[in-house]
Amino acid sequence: MKKFLSALLFFTTMVMAALAQPKMPTPEELAKKNVEELETRLKLSSTQKSVIYNYAYNLAKEQVNLFKKQQATGYNDEEMTKFYRLNNETNKNIKAVLKPEQIIEFDKVTEERLSGIDSSKKKKKRKKGEEEEKVVGIEGLKSVKAGQL
Repeated sequence: MKKFLSALLFFTTMVMAALAQPKMPTPEELAKKNVEELETRLKLSSTQKSVIYNYAYNLAKEQVNLFKKQQATGYNDEEMTKFYRLNNETNKNIKAVLKPEQIIEFDKVTEERLSGIDSSKKKKKRKKGEEEEKVVGIEGLKSVKAGQL
């Protein structure tokens, strides 16, 4: 009886751990979220939106495939290089669809994404002449980590 209860407890624990893991978004969800942000920030026309969605969907599809492959086989520099090339090509294709003033904002969006800035969070307003306090070193990493939780 003790073995049965131990096995049942172990099985229940394993099932709960498996269910607690976050679900990976689909390529459609990733592309939609990406295009919605760009639509808001760049004020895209419907034509621009549909063309950019196609580019974003293809990139998201490759991103999901790469993630699954990395989970199964581990990190591969060659695969990451191919993904970065595709990402750069996608950005170049998106810029070809945009107007000059939209390209400037697109570059800002890209820079924010690369630096890890979340545009959905509201920025704290500072008084005129007041600079943002920057925390460097390990304390800066800790504060970012704690702020994201």
